[in-house]
Amino acid sequence: MNRLAQESSPYLLQHATNPVDWWPWCDEAFELAQRQERPILLSIGYSSCHWCHVMAHESFADAAIAEQMNRHFVCIKVDREEHPDLDQIYQTAHQLLTHQGGGWPLTIFLTPEAAPFYSGTYFPPLARAGLPAFPDVLQHVTDAWQHRRPAILARTPDVLASLQQALQPVAKPPGKLERRPVRHSIGRLLEQFDPRHGGFGAAPKFPHPTELQLLLYVATLQDDDNARHAALHSLRKMAEGGVYDQLGGGFFRYSVDERWEIPHFEKMLTDNALLLWLYSEAFSLSGEELFRRTVSSLIDWAGRELRTPEGLFYSALDADSGGTEGAFYLWDKNEISRLIDGERLALTSAHFGLDNRPNHDGRHWHLHVWRPLEEVAGTLAIPPATARQHIDAACARLLAQRDTRPHPGCDDKLLCGANALMIRALVRAASVFERPEWLAGAQHAMHALRARFEIDGRLHAVSQHDQARLDAGLDDHAWLLEASLELLQADFSLDELQHARWLADQILEHFEDRERGGFFVTRHDHAPLIARARTGHDHATPSGNGVAARSLIRLGHLVSEPRYLHAAEQCLQAFRGDFDQHVGPSLLLALEEWLAPPTLVILRGVSAGLRAWQTRLRMRCEPQLMVLCIPVGMSGLPICLDKPASADITAWVCRGGTCLPPVASYDELLTLLRPEPDYMVPVLMPEQ
Repeated sequence: MNRLAQESSPYLLQHATNPVDWWPWCDEAFELAQRQERPILLSIGYSSCHWCHVMAHESFADAAIAEQMNRHFVCIKVDREEHPDLDQIYQTAHQLLTHQGGGWPLTIFLTPEAAPFYSGTYFPPLARAGLPAFPDVLQHVTDAWQHRRPAILARTPDVLASLQQALQPVAKPPGKLERRPVRHSIGRLLEQFDPRHGGFGAAPKFPHPTELQLLLYVATLQDDDNARHAALHSLRKMAEGGVYDQLGGGFFRYSVDERWEIPHFEKMLTDNALLLWLYSEAFSLSGEELFRRTVSSLIDWAGRELRTPEGLFYSALDADSGGTEGAFYLWDKNEISRLIDGERLALTSAHFGLDNRPNHDGRHWHLHVWRPLEEVAGTLAIPPATARQHIDAACARLLAQRDTRPHPGCDDKLLCGANALMIRALVRAASVFERPEWLAGAQHAMHALRARFEIDGRLHAVSQHDQARLDAGLDDHAWLLEASLELLQADFSLDELQHARWLADQILEHFEDRERGGFFVTRHDHAPLIARARTGHDHATPSGNGVAARSLIRLGHLVSEPRYLHAAEQCLQAFRGDFDQHVGPSLLLALEEWLAPPTLVILRGVSAGLRAWQTRLRMRCEPQLMVLCIPVGMSGLPICLDKPASADITAWVCRGGTCLPPVASYDELLTLLRPEPDYMVPVLMPEQ
């Protein structure tokens, strides 16, 4: 056992028996490297990553390769989910050094002072497919360090300067914020849209949830048919493809082909939380039954396979089981024939394409929708309702059989930010589908999250074995603030409002760049790193800057707090130079929110119909609509929310800090919700 045996990260523990003399990221490792003048081999990955497992089995478990690593390097292993700040820095460094995209495992070589000088991702033990052998890479770097070290060190200041620049927004003088960058981004997305299979670009194909969210937002706000089609078509194709688990629910990480047919088989909580939100919004917009089934099965899967006894969610399921990627999910047709027969087998085979050649490794099938069920039912002369019953029964039988197989490993650490995304999505799904039990689950999860991660006035990022650790970053705070605002709309409470304000104050106090605007990824008191990121790019998850700016705009209007609105505006100004190039959709959503402030509906009264009004409003697919149903008798409300209550239902519509006269009719309320030109500009509240 090496030093990683003392760690709690499942990913690090997977490497605890390697013959490599691994260190976790710590000061002692760098002190050793400086004392012995050895370079550092930094390896970054995560527990459910297939290629991380491959490199571990091929190279890190090999005694000869491990001896070469131990002799020439100080070897550090990092779980990128525990240290997203390190991952962002060194993925960016990899792109600067190689001019190629990053990925996991990331294999990057550093000076003893942590400056990167050579980088790659996965390396095989023997050269293949254009990749050099890992032992050859180790020898090459060793030779360079021993014989060309002065040249390496001479380049270090330029590398660090370029890295710092890459992790900051493009500087541009303050100016007018306008909608043109949103239109430009939508145009670019539509150019990249795959009209046949949905999604963007060619293989490998990722869901890109923030891009789809922007398309849905614009489709709703501006009645854009092209944006609507691109978003809904992509979501349909993903839900029918192999990137979605047709039996057990939940989305895999990405597809290796452009058809969404064969995935890499890991399932991540973050991916599924973001897609759960999207499919709920898509159903609200379209009413399609496919989206309803996708949402319901995804929530069932998360509750069955990721939910903890206290109501939170584990971070991921591995791609591998039994030492083989995807083995848990693959089928032999003879096995299916033993479980299903007759008309049900014919229907299942036609629906999932089992009469075609195997679509995985030449021997097995990975299930995806080959022909729509309605089409197959017509061909076989089966009533559609009967066909649906047959498919549901067949899937249940196959799922029960699959559950007897060795299951993929579960990364059982708890991530604050990932759980925040899931809470937000559950609340939205509960509102769209009128499922109070989903809302109760979200509220229970929020209570558990706060008890576990908020300790002594400080938010933590990771928790395992009942111990929270590592300071939460900007993403954690921003995503949790967004979840808190969503909960406020579902079931208003002063406690949750105070929680939202506490999170907003934490963001301003500990992350804001008060000179240049925007927010740093790490806290002001974080241990020094070689660069400090202040970025607005979305990756697999939305950027903290974009989500923070949008949430501060919403909360600022909600409680009439100019500080929040000012910080949001300064953030948008800081990234204005990136708007003309490439900026994450989450920042563009914040820009839209600034240009057209949210419409706030305040409902008061004691009538039994009050909740019905709230439900009908919350089910509307209007991304700029915020609905607060404030109980009668609640004291301590902010002045802007403290509206008089009576036995009848009364509604106030507020935009940009100004409220219209109250109405007592739902039809009158709908009339007021039609946007007027005067409301489409931000209005800052005066200092109070």
